[in-house]
Amino acid sequence: MTTRTATTTGQDDEARVRRVLDGIVDALRAKDLDALRRLYTDDVVSFDVEPPLQHVGVDAKLANWARVFAVFEKVGYELRDLTLAVDGTVAFGHGFGRLSGTLADGSVTGGMWVRATFCLRRVGGTWLIAHDQVSVPLDLRSGRGLTDLTH
Repeated sequence: MTTRTATTTGQDDEARVRRVLDGIVDALRAKDLDALRRLYTDDVVSFDVEPPLQHVGVDAKLANWARVFAVFEKVGYELRDLTLAVDGTVAFGHGFGRLSGTLADGSVTGGMWVRATFCLRRVGGTWLIAHDQVSVPLDLRSGRGLTDLTH
């Protein structure tokens, strides 16, 4: 009989959560809505950069990604500086994401860095994204988002 320590289990869970978030990167680059669907809870709540203020449910989240896929011929996505906290049945993380690629008209965009937060739940032994939020810093004087930041 093998007994796992809490530390080993915690490390295993963190690795599983990282694989879920890596799955976002892979699915976006492949423009694969079915793969994305498998990463979210059915009742996911997303605060994305596009209106409305919230997207509720996996179908609403996927509709948002479908709009991205309609704009991009080729999608690039990267996630950097990801920090995670994992405890039992919940996990949260934050980092920076950048959507880039080739637009449908053939022009190439380097995209912009955004702040990203992910909250996950363990459902039936599988880690799934239950909430995400993407934001850009705001210039208080102009009320405009600052989309050219790299740090």
